[in-house]
Amino acid sequence: MGGFADYEKYDGLGLAELVRKREVKPEELLDEAITRTEKLNPKINAVVLKHYDEARARIARGLPDGPFRGVPFLLKDLHLLLDGTVTSFGSAAYKTNKADHNSTLTERYLAAGLVIYGKTNSPEFGLSVSTEPRLYGPTRNPWNLEHSAGGSSGGAASAVAAGLVPVANASDGGGSIRVPAAACGLFGMKPTRARTPMGPDRGEGWNGMSISHVVSRSVRDSAAMLDATHGPAAGDPYAAPAFTGSYLDETKKAPGKLRISFTTKRPDGTTCHKDVVAAIEATAKLLAGLGHHVEEAAPSIDTGEIAKHQATLIGANVAMTLRSRAAQLGRELTKDDVEIFTSIVAEAAKSRSSTDYAESVLFIHQLGRRMAAYHERHDVHLSPTLATPPIRLGVLNTMSTDLGAYMAASAEYLPNIGIYNMTGQPSMSVPLHWNADGLPLGMMFTGRFGEEDGLFRLAAQLETALPWRDRRPKL
Repeated sequence: MGGFADYEKYDGLGLAELVRKREVKPEELLDEAITRTEKLNPKINAVVLKHYDEARARIARGLPDGPFRGVPFLLKDLHLLLDGTVTSFGSAAYKTNKADHNSTLTERYLAAGLVIYGKTNSPEFGLSVSTEPRLYGPTRNPWNLEHSAGGSSGGAASAVAAGLVPVANASDGGGSIRVPAAACGLFGMKPTRARTPMGPDRGEGWNGMSISHVVSRSVRDSAAMLDATHGPAAGDPYAAPAFTGSYLDETKKAPGKLRISFTTKRPDGTTCHKDVVAAIEATAKLLAGLGHHVEEAAPSIDTGEIAKHQATLIGANVAMTLRSRAAQLGRELTKDDVEIFTSIVAEAAKSRSSTDYAESVLFIHQLGRRMAAYHERHDVHLSPTLATPPIRLGVLNTMSTDLGAYMAASAEYLPNIGIYNMTGQPSMSVPLHWNADGLPLGMMFTGRFGEEDGLFRLAAQLETALPWRDRRPKL
């Protein structure tokens, strides 16, 4: 079976250009991706559902002439549907959940010419920032196999970091694009609320806190993918502010002199790990050297209120998902169907009222307005994506009955990046640093609502100033 030996030298747009010039065939790229998956996936457990035959059949039928024509691609095993295949949500409750249609975003990926050949591992219902579901087992970080690849898009990030694909679908409801991008040394943009569609089955995810996009090696792949997928579909309940240009074109422009605030601390004022502090300080110095106005500042945020309202909204959505699945199966779900942490989250939701839910919706909208006021003074805010280097597997155990220990470990690791899911702002993790142990340290940049274009310009400038694409884990 033929492949393409130089596969990993190219990003997604680079591979598509070779296909366009007829220097390589889509079949060869798919064969190479499958060969790499069969060789490396046993080490990292990133791909949990394989659709090789479907991918070959799609190429045989003819691919559309999109910007990523012929590029192998992986969907995250969470919410997005591919007709005729299973989407399990990382849960035993959904392990037989075969789709009879495509999600709207899946249709846009296919129209872009991507060749979907499998799905990547996700924690159950995307609830953890480490990908260790009971159903499929843990995904390992290619930079150190004893460490977490992050979550909930851990399988996607591990697959890209390991070189199975140059770009993969991911989603972010509380950091789930940015966390694994940071843990695996990749670029990860969480777009503005409703920038990409969630239909036809849903109007929004987690009350607008969740959004789908990709993790990638290159900034331009992320930009071009958003060009191919953004915009509302018919019937969507609302849309992000319209963008009529090209995000890919924005990556070719200088960002101008930006007013950038930065912090080395978590929002509660506690100090991050020394490696993270050093990386933030080095990044601030780099930004100043690039001509930006940089000052130490951060928005004032009540982390207790954030946690309370996040738990209310996510819990209500999880409880609804479990109730819906029980109705589909015609029976009550059992402990064999659902992990302990998921059950705790769903049960806690039952103690909250509809008034609590309405209050939480109001809170996230008010938080968005407060953050908008902050960004009148600061174009971009720099903060740690993760408060520590990537954690070891097992630290966040969703089958533990000790919820207090789980939440304490999560709070230690995450500096409340879910704030920007609540506000709906675009936020990206950029792989600018690695520590002495060879583990990636992602730097998070957050911009104004609706202004991904400005973040892409800044990301491209940073990619040129401190390139990361040639850094590869040694698997």
